Amino acid sequence: MAPLITTLSAALVIAAAAAALFWLVRGRRGFGTPADRAAFATLHSASLAAPPLREGLNPDSARTAAKHLRALLGTPALAVIGDGTLLAWEGPGRRHAAQAVEHAKDAMEAGRPWVVPAEAIDCGDLDCPVRSAVVVPLVVDGLVVGALSVYARQISAGLVRAAGEVAHWVISQLELAELDRSRTLLIEAELRALRAQISPHFVYNSLTAIASFVRTDPDQARELLLEFAELTRYSLRRHGEFSTLAEELHSVDRYLRLERARFGARLRVDLLIAPEVLPVAVPFLCLQPLVENAVRHGLGPKPTSGRITIRAEDAGSDCRISVEDDGVGMDPEQVRAQLAGKGGGESLGLGNVDERLRAVFGDDSGLVVETAKGAGTKITIRVPKYRSGVHAQ
Repeated sequence: MAPLITTLSAALVIAAAAAALFWLVRGRRGFGTPADRAAFATLHSASLAAPPLREGLNPDSARTAAKHLRALLGTPALAVIGDGTLLAWEGPGRRHAAQAVEHAKDAMEAGRPWVVPAEAIDCGDLDCPVRSAVVVPLVVDGLVVGALSVYARQISAGLVRAAGEVAHWVISQLELAELDRSRTLLIEAELRALRAQISPHFVYNSLTAIASFVRTDPDQARELLLEFAELTRYSLRRHGEFSTLAEELHSVDRYLRLERARFGARLRVDLLIAPEVLPVAVPFLCLQPLVENAVRHGLGPKPTSGRITIRAEDAGSDCRISVEDDGVGMDPEQVRAQLAGKGGGESLGLGNVDERLRAVFGDDSGLVVETAKGAGTKITIRVPKYRSGVHAQ
């Protein structure tokens, strides 16, 4: 799939450059040459058809895309067939729409383009533009998921080639839609795994700390119990892949209050947060695992007191967030193994956060870990202040 994404990315860059060149030429030479106008019209139709197809093949996406695909091919009529059903008909000759599934049957069974004979389409109307058709099956990941049927008065070799190229472009968009769907399912699975990972040690230690205050300081015990309940409610919420940075910090604060009840004066925390980045959307539960790593693996084994510093600051178009501790540090090779998912259950938090950040924002937003034995640990991430499709819920 990676070569496909690379190819499509390059194609989009070329298309954008061609469109920009067209407008530059248009500004200098009026409306440009006929070839300029044709190239721009083709790119424009393709750009309009792409978004609905990226939602997958369904009646709504097919109806929206069909008008642009027809314009792309310049044919009288076009049909999009799904799994044995007509998803969309675009153009005149709608009387033939009821037969479109039957027209596509041979091509879908054979898994290759098929020219429908004229006698299978002829309606007896001499003025009807729908006289013949070429059908190209849409094959995604080895499965025939539908077909593109192109209707015209006469099928030429050029139209067959054009229909094939457009169908292959449609297939690439559907493959990207499937990739998006797979990525979403992966992120959801990783998030469920992270929720399920709520540390038994943390739960046990928190409840033990709360119990220790029941007789000596009932008010403190009540407050800690409410903090524990709120932290659990937030961690197990069922809606939204993203939260605001402010919400994540509130959750981290609750976690730290519970840990301070156990560590006492040994645990010191500094929060250095720029107010302007508080509304930034970040992946749900992306900070607590970093802070928990600092407490459990950084300060937990340290015999003396320790400090955790949490920073969030403006970095131009990004927000830079770091969690730093002056604890015992970690083996860099062990960290690499954890981020690669090879560190076992203990590493699920860090590896999970790293994978989700990269999936949403790209590799530049993955975890940057600076650590060494006896030198403490600093984990830094960068997230865009705004990214299309990323909204806190």
